[in-house]
Amino acid sequence: MDLGMPIGAGIAFGLGALGAGIAMSRIGAAGAGTVAEKPELFGYMLILLAIPETLAIFGFVIAAMILIM
Repeated sequence: MDLGMPIGAGIAFGLGALGAGIAMSRIGAAGAGTVAEKPELFGYMLILLAIPETLAIFGFVIAAMILIM
């Protein structure tokens, strides 16, 4: 196995997870303020908080594809 493949897979997953973490921190802070004012919007906040997690999942899939091929 070439040395570049594991490094590329790590970068793909690491940057995807980092981006998801940054997005989730900002959405979580804004969502906490929103739920404090209007508790009925908790469902919307939960959905918006789950959307950036797909970025980390996509990074994992790409990393797996790099290592398998």
